[in-house]
Amino acid sequence: MALSPLWRKIVAIAGIVVFAIAGGIGINAVYGLNPTLGSVFGIVDDNPIVVPTNTATADPDAGPLYETFTPPADMPAKGQQGTQVIPATASGFNTRAAGIYLPPAALVPNAPALPLVIMMMGHPGNPDPSAIAGVLDDFAAKNKGLAPIVVVPDQLGPDGNDPACADSKAYGNAETYVTKDVVAWATQNLYIIQDPKYWVIAGYSNGGGCAVKYLAKYPDQWKNLIDISGEPFPGSEDPGSVTSTIYGGDTTAFEAAKPIAIMQAAPAGTYDGMTAVFTAGAQDPTYIQAAEDVSGEAQAVGMTVTSYEVPGAGHVGDALTGGLQEGFTVMYPVLGLSAK
Repeated sequence: MALSPLWRKIVAIAGIVVFAIAGGIGINAVYGLNPTLGSVFGIVDDNPIVVPTNTATADPDAGPLYETFTPPADMPAKGQQGTQVIPATASGFNTRAAGIYLPPAALVPNAPALPLVIMMMGHPGNPDPSAIAGVLDDFAAKNKGLAPIVVVPDQLGPDGNDPACADSKAYGNAETYVTKDVVAWATQNLYIIQDPKYWVIAGYSNGGGCAVKYLAKYPDQWKNLIDISGEPFPGSEDPGSVTSTIYGGDTTAFEAAKPIAIMQAAPAGTYDGMTAVFTAGAQDPTYIQAAEDVSGEAQAVGMTVTSYEVPGAGHVGDALTGGLQEGFTVMYPVLGLSAK
């Protein structure tokens, strides 16, 4: 048999690479969540951000920021995005660099202390702040440059696993990383209002399931939630595998870790005063039902709940952007960033 000419082999190999990239980009276009080629392959751009230092004393009791903050004439029109390696001191979790968003008001001399948002993305996915940064830049442009400071931690790790928002021997201490390491780093390194009344735990899809679990389980740590097309509970896409891999086959422990179960087990009054926003794409019936189930329990235990269906959206792209827009429309007055 005659051997194929070398040029044909080269073309064939190149074709495989091109088709693989094209397929990945096609999937990416459907999901609309990874704006760079590196993101498609799970690579987080190395763009270390310089976090401004500020030694001023924050006084949230002085009045809402929309009343007390006067932006300087040279304030940037948009915020800054970048990355930051957050040490996994308590968790030891193997993680990629977190995404960071600093709004315009954080980039001026004598900047005010700002609210904090911890936002988690989906699975598969990357700790990319682009989507939330774009939405908050628009809000900031209408509100004196004011927006929350955002940390987008990697709740998944670099290997493409789904730790199901839990600590486990299989995939490491993902829960401790977000709820302890990320929070500690934010309070020590970002000029934020230290009162959890001004903190939001947020997430999209997998991250939404994490967000509502963490709000339910750690009610003293966050007082506000934005759950965008969130899973009804971590591991909802493959409960059998998660029960086996994450919980060692302990069905009781798996059931107890579901957000609704956590809320139902909490003492009366635990969630009073909390604000929660649940969104889903209007063309995404599975996650509409999930939002209805979890938001119904959130309302039953005392949270102030907003539910919203993003018109024309499925589970991706527009669902994320539209969910963030609705979420911050509700949260801006709650966080003192705009008038009611």
